Amino acid sequence: LQLVESGGGLVQPGGSLRLSCATSGFTLNSYVIGWFRQAPGKEREGVSCFSSSDGRTYYADSVKDRFTISGDNAKNTVNLQMNSLKPEDTAVYYCAADFDYSPTQELCTTDTYTYWGQGTQVTVSS
Repeated sequence: LQLVESGGGLVQPGGSLRLSCATSGFTLNSYVIGWFRQAPGKEREGVSCFSSSDGRTYYADSVKDRFTISGDNAKNTVNLQMNSLKPEDTAVYYCAADFDYSPTQELCTTDTYTYWGQGTQVTVSS
């Protein structure tokens, strides 16, 4: 099973980026999948996560109304559209997935996820 992120880069404040997570080794049928980020000196935090079993979607308060998670089952990809980017969004962004999820678990915490991508750097700076 592999998760490969792409789409990171340098963008000015107010700009947009679209991250993609290409999945292989499994099909997106019953799963939880999410985007996390880690800034230097900070803990990894959940940005946006989705549960296929009940359709729940989570967004961190800091990204609500700016970021959108979406999936393409035909292409086995999960995307994160990031608009109105701010310097504080600068971080390494990781895609993560798991298939043994119980609704009693927190949807968007690192402990919920077993499989992780290698990360892609997003830098928001003028």
